[in-house]
Amino acid sequence: MNLLILTQYFPPEVGAPQNRLFELAVRLKKLGIHVSVLTAMPNYPQMKIYSGYENKTYFFEEIDGIAVHRSSIYLPKNKSIVERLKNYFSFVYSSARVGASKVGKVDVILCESPPLFLGYSALYLKRKKKAKLIFNVSDLWPESAEKLGVVTNGLMLKLAYRLEAKLYKSSVLVSGQTQGICKSVSERFPDVETYWLPNGVDVSFYDPAQVGQGWRDDNGFNREDILFLYAGIIGIAQGLDVILSAAKKLQSQSNIKFILVGSGPEKEKLVKMKETHRLNNVYFFDAVSKSKMPPIVSASDVSIIPLKKLDLFLGAIPSKIFEILAMQKAVILGVDGEARELFVNQGQCALYSEPENVEDLVKNIMFLVDNPPKRKQLGHNGRMYVKQNFNRDTIAEKFYKKLLNL
Repeated sequence: MNLLILTQYFPPEVGAPQNRLFELAVRLKKLGIHVSVLTAMPNYPQMKIYSGYENKTYFFEEIDGIAVHRSSIYLPKNKSIVERLKNYFSFVYSSARVGASKVGKVDVILCESPPLFLGYSALYLKRKKKAKLIFNVSDLWPESAEKLGVVTNGLMLKLAYRLEAKLYKSSVLVSGQTQGICKSVSERFPDVETYWLPNGVDVSFYDPAQVGQGWRDDNGFNREDILFLYAGIIGIAQGLDVILSAAKKLQSQSNIKFILVGSGPEKEKLVKMKETHRLNNVYFFDAVSKSKMPPIVSASDVSIIPLKKLDLFLGAIPSKIFEILAMQKAVILGVDGEARELFVNQGQCALYSEPENVEDLVKNIMFLVDNPPKRKQLGHNGRMYVKQNFNRDTIAEKFYKKLLNL
């Protein structure tokens, strides 16, 4: 079987979809599927073409034995919706062109969304290659864009919802990153077959027994400091101002420190908030590659994982939680719904904090500060839970069998 993964984001870029798709590709290849990838010139999150890929309309390389075809992409000059659309559609066009001319035989196309508009390229290549389409949904777009106020134009939303429907109905399978996504698709499109393709973790790579505490020492934190970590996209959906608001209330607790690692559209605003309120207990670090994350997680004591308080996120599972739990760290989970059921109720590896509730977050922070044994127990439960339920090897094997059935 020849599987083409069509995605705007892929390593050497860092981020959740990049890691998830790469790890899936490597495992499917080992299971006997011929996997190739069609993606953009790497640029995320800096929005600058990486060194070695500049000024190219096409580039071919192999990453761990995976054939990777890259096509050009327009980089936005600002954060306006027009510039973002130019970014998305430039890759829609270039990926369709490169896919048709450079990619060989394809039996199945796995298209990653968002961006939803990449579906145009997927539909074109589906016809051109006489392939079957699997549409993989990691975020319910355009619903999330509408609920977050990112897109407000009525006509644009109408066209996007129309495209969403066409893509689902044109696919032999719609895979969802969460059960909530699958449920939403099934309820709106009962004739569409859905499949839960969750995120997961490589428990051998994220192994607390193999990582030391050097990062803490290298960055000036002492052994008495209790580090609360957020690592991931610094975006609108995460509502990270709740962490800075909690930090403001806890400034008198000199041993409590807040570490934010990542990049995104809200980072500049949050840095200004830190400066305005003189939050000397908040520290920002740039996004790092996957290989550099384990020492950072190992050096922390607790991870805070928030999202905004929206019904939309009742079916969301923040991807960063799997690595955190595999590293045996306690979690304060500011996400209700499916994530709360999995990690608070079933896994018993996280404390629930009402989304955007600063007082609730402060209460949970102080509880874990005062209860080191509870931190340890949550961490132990977390590694056991993800090892049993969200192991990337098991996830890939189940998906492999599903592909064969197609």
